[in-house]
Amino acid sequence: MPLPPVPVRPRSIRGRVTLLTLALAAVFLVPLAIAADLVIRASVANSIWHETRQAAARVTAAFHDGSLRNPIPPGPGGVTVIQVVGPGHHVLAATAEGQSLPPLSDVRPPDPHDLRDFTACPHFTSGCHQVTAALTGSTPASPIVYAAEPAPAVLATRALDAALGLQVVAVAGLVGWIAYRAADRGLRTIDHIQYQLAHITASDLSSRVRDPGGEDEIAHLARTVNSTLARLEHSVEQQRRFAADASHELRTPIAGLRAQLEEALLYPADTDVPTLAAGALRDTDRLERIVTDLLFMARLGSAGPAAQELVDLGRLAAGEIARRHTRLPVIADLGDDVTVMGVRTHLYRVIDNLLGNAQRHAAQLVRLEVRAEGGTAVLAVTNDGDRIAEEDHERVFHRFTRLDAARSRDKGGTGLGLAIARDVAIAHGGTLHVESVPEGTRFVLRLPLAE
Repeated sequence: MPLPPVPVRPRSIRGRVTLLTLALAAVFLVPLAIAADLVIRASVANSIWHETRQAAARVTAAFHDGSLRNPIPPGPGGVTVIQVVGPGHHVLAATAEGQSLPPLSDVRPPDPHDLRDFTACPHFTSGCHQVTAALTGSTPASPIVYAAEPAPAVLATRALDAALGLQVVAVAGLVGWIAYRAADRGLRTIDHIQYQLAHITASDLSSRVRDPGGEDEIAHLARTVNSTLARLEHSVEQQRRFAADASHELRTPIAGLRAQLEEALLYPADTDVPTLAAGALRDTDRLERIVTDLLFMARLGSAGPAAQELVDLGRLAAGEIARRHTRLPVIADLGDDVTVMGVRTHLYRVIDNLLGNAQRHAAQLVRLEVRAEGGTAVLAVTNDGDRIAEEDHERVFHRFTRLDAARSRDKGGTGLGLAIARDVAIAHGGTLHVESVPEGTRFVLRLPLAE
């Protein structure tokens, strides 16, 4: 049976980070260890050869001036093996230690004035020697001086290589362990976030992941996740409230319509058909308006960006004022060339909703103003009806919100107009808010002017 394939690299991020760190540490440390090995060996060898050169030069000078004695006294720095080897490979003079040894080498410098340094490992000794060879004359029969010192363990054995290798392994292991711990610390936080997210359900979005603190990427991730959960919780709560409010608002006209029809069936002889039809049409109209607004809000929230164009707010408002025929006229103050980039039908819907709201609640006055302020287009609709309390300035934009009996269903609203207007304003990068003014209530729409 074939063996399962072995993964080329670890599957976990911890393993990958550790493996990569070890590889980088090896790439850096191995050449550094090799260079250190070579430098240490060269430094030790040169230090010994400096001493053997001095000893060889002193013996050569003594040979020339006839003051050479046998046995030769040891050289400086502990050079205890010195030999003068003549023709026939015979030892002519040597130190006490060198007299008991055959000639250390047969290496002959090419030039009488040169000193040749090398390492000799003769078979008759237990180790190697660092040797300097020097000629005593220029003829082929001139004796050769060999000054040698036993090679220290750092040169003669692999102890230095082993020590540096162990250091490389230890340092690489330490770096890998540090990398693993650092990766594990961060990934434990991510694992915790993953665990918490796995246990968050749509029915309960109130939970939040733990913020590890700090300003690193993982801390920002935790805060982003918490911010996203907060937005989701807010959105789901809005959807729940919207579904509950919508079901309630739809149930009311349906119940009225059903009651009228059931009464007509129970008492057909007493039913006034024209009155029944008029009441059914009123409830049907209300149902149609609510469904139309609900569908518009659903499209506004779920559809992609619609095609935008240059829209003159003054002309758009003038067209809406001319179309409306209500009990209260609209006083218009429309500036010229107040142009924004937007969806014409959506902006038209905003103006329609604001004017409809103002005319339902005004006593005698409705004013519509369009002007430019700096880089902002301003559309303000004012009515002289009851003022809205400051604590309710935001609540009026909630779906199906009615503040008091003065804003009741018999005024003809669905409770969605201002919510739709606020959503359209936000979708166009603008704002819509309410202000209390001396003459009553004003709704102010602000949109960026087209460049």
